[in-house]
Amino acid sequence: MINSRPAPDTGLPVPKMLLTGPQDDASPIGDGLHLLRFTGALYCQADLTAPWGVAFPAIEPCMMLPVVLSGRCVLEIGGDVHTLEAGSAALITRGVPHRLLSEPGAPSTGLLDIPVERVGETYERMRFGGGGERTQIAYAAMTVDEPLTARLVAELPELIRVDAWDGGRSGAFGTVLRLLADEARTLEPGGEAVMTRLADVLVIHVLRQWLRTSSDASTGWLAALRDPHVGRALAGLHARPEHDWSLVELARQAGMSRSAFAERFTALLGEPPMRYLAGWRLEQAYTALTTTTDSVAAISRQVGYGSEAAFGRAFKRHHGTSPGAVRRSGPARSAGSLRTASDAVR
Repeated sequence: MINSRPAPDTGLPVPKMLLTGPQDDASPIGDGLHLLRFTGALYCQADLTAPWGVAFPAIEPCMMLPVVLSGRCVLEIGGDVHTLEAGSAALITRGVPHRLLSEPGAPSTGLLDIPVERVGETYERMRFGGGGERTQIAYAAMTVDEPLTARLVAELPELIRVDAWDGGRSGAFGTVLRLLADEARTLEPGGEAVMTRLADVLVIHVLRQWLRTSSDASTGWLAALRDPHVGRALAGLHARPEHDWSLVELARQAGMSRSAFAERFTALLGEPPMRYLAGWRLEQAYTALTTTTDSVAAISRQVGYGSEAAFGRAFKRHHGTSPGAVRRSGPARSAGSLRTASDAVR
């Protein structure tokens, strides 16, 4: 069910208003989340009739996002049982085994044993079940290659569940959900790329809701992102790694004194601000080397290095290999995670 090639990339950014909503435009959470990106591995539209059950194996490189478009289902994961109604989504952050069922205790069939209709490179349709009550589910599997996104995912719980929302909060989520449902049913030209973007937006909505309501993160990257002072500084350096940041300027961005900012930043993230900035730049450089055709010199400038030689030395200290070596092995490595997932499933 996971294809070995990534979904097409439209090259278009997701509109920030869809990601954050008007009330969040200037918030640290909004500024941080709109930078997150995922690589689409699979999009599946499942038309299921009771009784039915699908058992998903572990697919470790992937995040999974089942979204109930109509009807209802049961998610069994880690010994827990969750009921998902229409308009609900569950973000399974680490690709652990789980089952989707028409009702608690329903027998399930392994994913590999259910025939599907392959519609595109990364899109398929599934029709399965006993002919009873109907449930429609859009299912996305995404890999995490970008350093900022990977850092966030590492601190998330195994499962984040979002139920259908009431009042004003339901508007944007419901709009994206309806668009996803329409694309899943019709698959117009370019539909795979559209579904990639819509799935990204739904993931951001799920993460945003969890960040608003969860009290789990008191230290770490999530807590720093949510901090009203440190979060502003993080948003700035993430968005402009090429800028010649100083501790004084970052503290000013955070609205704090230099000493207070450095102390709070280090307490939350476990390293001082300038060391974090250096690591962030080099992680961004690694991503650029494996996902773009930009020259090493251009990438060194993009992440704030005036000298390609200085960039090369810093890169090797951080990653244990040279930029040139990463560039030569980059495309194969980038596809590797998807091929690993493909070996686990279809």
